[in-house]
Amino acid sequence: MNDFVYYSPTKFCFGRGQVDAVGAEMAAAGFGKVLLVYGKGSVVRSGVLDRVKASLQAAGIAFAEAGGVRPNPEIEWVRAAIATGREQGVEGILAVGGGSVIDASKAVAFGIPHDGDVWEFFAKKLPITACLPITAVLTIPAAGSEASGSCVISNDAENRKVGVNGDIFRPKLAIMDPTLTFTLPPYQTAAGVTDMVAHICERYFSGVGPVPVTDNIATGLVRALVEAAPRAIADPEDYDARAAIMWAGMLAHNDLAGCGRSVDPARRAGGWESHALEHELSAHYPEITHGAGLAVMMPAWMRYVWRTDPQRFLDFGAEVFGVEPFDGDAALSEEAVEEAVLETIDALKDFFVSLGMPKTLAAFGLTPDDIDAFLETLRVNKGEPFGAFQPLTMEDARAIYESAF
Repeated sequence: MNDFVYYSPTKFCFGRGQVDAVGAEMAAAGFGKVLLVYGKGSVVRSGVLDRVKASLQAAGIAFAEAGGVRPNPEIEWVRAAIATGREQGVEGILAVGGGSVIDASKAVAFGIPHDGDVWEFFAKKLPITACLPITAVLTIPAAGSEASGSCVISNDAENRKVGVNGDIFRPKLAIMDPTLTFTLPPYQTAAGVTDMVAHICERYFSGVGPVPVTDNIATGLVRALVEAAPRAIADPEDYDARAAIMWAGMLAHNDLAGCGRSVDPARRAGGWESHALEHELSAHYPEITHGAGLAVMMPAWMRYVWRTDPQRFLDFGAEVFGVEPFDGDAALSEEAVEEAVLETIDALKDFFVSLGMPKTLAAFGLTPDDIDAFLETLRVNKGEPFGAFQPLTMEDARAIYESAF
């Protein structure tokens, strides 16, 4: 087990009806006037936003509003919300939505006290030293942003999607009410679960050997998602399934599943290769749902790199899907190992597809002609080589993209 630093400052209020307690919880936490951030309509149509406002008003918390966050949130919206927050003199941020809303809120929270343009933090990797406190009311389990030190923002003008990391913008408070997810469409539920699994796998396949305690947490989380996701899609109001997904999504990305797996104690585990490859898809085509893109790119990446550490894949397959290599001999042949590894990767992809996720990049309307543009911005965002499990060149990335069609 490698050295690590684990930090999780978020208070979680989890269960039925917790959304109605957000005002009281924020008042107890010392929040003053906040900027209420939300998306493009679902929280309005469902009545969630009205419930949040009523709770804030009952607790005496003043608020201004910044609505309209899109999936794959864009920097121009962030800039406008920062201006609103400054004009209104807000002292904190309240995000009501999923990962896109929470990520946008994080960027606003550290953008308000910054003298320059907030995009500098993403493009120039400036250190983030000041941030308004954040509360998240989670309505779409997926990104795990409600407790993570991650924030990803798109810049349409540059066809870039860039992430920053930092403990300073982890939310102080997360309101997690599984009943708010009953109305999520099956596709959104499936894409969210895929993103969760990818967050776990990015850490599990991090180029570091076995870390038994952490590895068992990671594979246990994936098993829980494999069991709960089909139930939630078959019966959207299965509370236990929805609750399992919501809690697993947070645990998938608050760094617990990476403890001891990083080569640098101050950084999260893994090279995040699949996320890097997918980010180019949804940066160039923001209509592509992040989780759906990962459903294609992660298995494609796995098929390309598994020979770097076959045992890692054998362990994952055995713990998650019960895949056991066997050819009758005590010493496994190369053929038996390859068969078991590919069976494991296929089982993961089949799970994604069974939930309604796409099989290939062609399902998004993409063609191999798009690859050159993806590689151009990938090189800017990640450099060359990139990755931890197996360092990848741009030609490696090209081969992975091509295999995904």
